Amino acid sequence: RMPYAMTLNAGTAGVRGGLTTAGTGGSLLTVDINQGGASILSTKLTFDATETETVNAATPVVIGTTALTDNAEITVDIDTADSGGVAAGLKIILIGDLT
Repeated sequence: RMPYAMTLNAGTAGVRGGLTTAGTGGSLLTVDINQGGASILSTKLTFDATETETVNAATPVVIGTTALTDNAEITVDIDTADSGGVAAGLKIILIGDLT
């Protein structure tokens, strides 16, 4: 749950992902972030093969909804798993300003 209302920064300045162990498969790890059951991302967060962060991903994240509301339920879905099966330790960072 969001502890307070927040406006996310745009793109990778607003949403970033990290892994403890990078994936190795041909399918990229793809992650979606939802507020109240609806995606806040127009282009989902992707981890390129062998990468542990999303800032320099070939396909950058695009945030469709920047307004996160106080007490909103925030969920993270793994839409596509690393086909190598080794990606581990997912962390999501939301960056913005209090509203």
